[in-house]
Amino acid sequence: MPQPLSMDLRQRILAAYDAGEKTKAVAERFAVSPACARRLKQRRRQTGEVAPGKGRPGPKPVLAGEADRLRQAAQAEPGLSACEYRDRLGLPCSALTVWRSLRRLGLTFKKK
Repeated sequence: MPQPLSMDLRQRILAAYDAGEKTKAVAERFAVSPACARRLKQRRRQTGEVAPGKGRPGPKPVLAGEADRLRQAAQAEPGLSACEYRDRLGLPCSALTVWRSLRRLGLTFKKK
């Protein structure tokens, strides 16, 4: 994923616009795409901000609220497979989701 432009570069791009340079010249001078330079100018005009926007959060993990139950089940019966944990806890997800949650919690388990 590309990194956002630094504040210094953003300010220099906008200063070039303020000095009367055209989009193509600004883009070439600062090695950014014309669309990037245009969007920066548009963002300042619409919101008054030039700082990078906040990233969009991803989806909430399906088993976020089930971490304690999953941890207890894995400690009580460490020999179960991900499918068996899912079935015993009545979780509404795939076995792969259970497996990923166990990994995220740092829990190991064996399949027998």
